[in-house]
Amino acid sequence: MKTHALTLLIALQASMVFAAPNTMRVDYYHTGNAKEERFSMDRVVLEPLPWPGNPARPIDTTNRGTYFFRVVDAAAGTVLYSRGFSSIYGEWETTAEAKALDRTFSESLRFPAPDKPVRVVVQKRDARNVFRDIWSVAVDPADKFVLRNTEADAGPLITLHRSGDPAQKLDLLILGDGYTARERAKFERDARRLAATLLATSPFKERQSDINIWGLSPAAAQSGISRPSQGIYRRSPVGATYDAFDSERYVLTFENKAFRDIAANAPYDVVEILTNSATYGGGGIYGLYSTVAADSV
Repeated sequence: MKTHALTLLIALQASMVFAAPNTMRVDYYHTGNAKEERFSMDRVVLEPLPWPGNPARPIDTTNRGTYFFRVVDAAAGTVLYSRGFSSIYGEWETTAEAKALDRTFSESLRFPAPDKPVRVVVQKRDARNVFRDIWSVAVDPADKFVLRNTEADAGPLITLHRSGDPAQKLDLLILGDGYTARERAKFERDARRLAATLLATSPFKERQSDINIWGLSPAAAQSGISRPSQGIYRRSPVGATYDAFDSERYVLTFENKAFRDIAANAPYDVVEILTNSATYGGGGIYGLYSTVAADSV
């Protein structure tokens, strides 16, 4: 009996030691124009699910993306986590509109929740393609203003393809937008069709055992998404819309916090927003999400 109890105690201690950390998110505002940009803190959020990323690969060495961020131990100065990314702002600043006015975009950085104060440092490539610091903010995980319970109702999580522990797999979230409660079954059919197509295509076909695919479909009040060029406007949960940057078939969402609070109901590394629409269209931003119309042919 004593031996059995000791074994259970050791197993419990091991599970506590190696348990995945929580997921932390810094939401901030990115403001500017074609010549200058500024950042300001919005909120720090502790998401409800454990960090889904690979704990053995906290540092990004790929040198991809327009931007790069590091989570740095405030006391020791060591880098705990880093990732390259791109942003909607980074694309918008190249448009003609950015030469005429300022705009503000909501953006987010997600990382394993630290157990001590950190500094989050954002960098951007300069004219010589070298990352330079452009903003930093202190984050204390013990701060009473770190928000919890911010996730939005997205309905039950659907397992479309599971090959193992999220911490050891690439987790793809297929996030439906513009599906009413009555169209939930349609979303599941559409999502399974998309997942099957992906897993039948190289290199994903050969790496099926390394991938998890999840589905979420928050109920929309109306079927479909906005298409301003056709006079169609919808208050869809994720906020996906055609005509992004006045490009008729370009589909993005500018409702970052709504998107993030819904996606927080699933473990994810990458997101595909699947819109309940038939018009050909889509898009994507590196490290953020991609979009596709469910019924386009």
